[in-house]
Amino acid sequence: MVAEDFIRFTMGRQKHIALIAHDGKKQELIAWCERNKEILQRHFLCGTGTTARLIAEKTGLPVRGYNSGPLGGDQQIGSRIVEGNIDFVIFFWDPLEAQPHDPDVKALLRIALVYDIPIANNLATADFLLHSRYMEEEYERKVKNYNKTIAERLEILGK
Repeated sequence: MVAEDFIRFTMGRQKHIALIAHDGKKQELIAWCERNKEILQRHFLCGTGTTARLIAEKTGLPVRGYNSGPLGGDQQIGSRIVEGNIDFVIFFWDPLEAQPHDPDVKALLRIALVYDIPIANNLATADFLLHSRYMEEEYERKVKNYNKTIAERLEILGK
């Protein structure tokens, strides 16, 4: 495994989708989920704290809830990405509102990038992702093999 430049992961036909929204964007995400309920009900949904609860209550969609973002929910979603249990993220964040847990948000965005996870931060991108042909078929992601990079660096240091 260390010899390969990339590690391949296959997303199944049923996607594991994380739903997250800052307070000022929760209603927008709920409305988006309601409009796209027919598609979303065919996939596995999870989300952070209040967002997950509100989506489930308002739309009837089953959403597995984690902690609130400021209480570690963003980190829980990030760990699920690392474990290979999240296929993409819909995260309506409010760029005009200061967030006390901004480092957690940045960590989540970073880990999504490291693991080549599609992430939508606004309505237009969420629509493009959800209505993509890849939503109904398998998709293979290529993730840089950082174990190889680390092994190469250790080899250089050892010389």
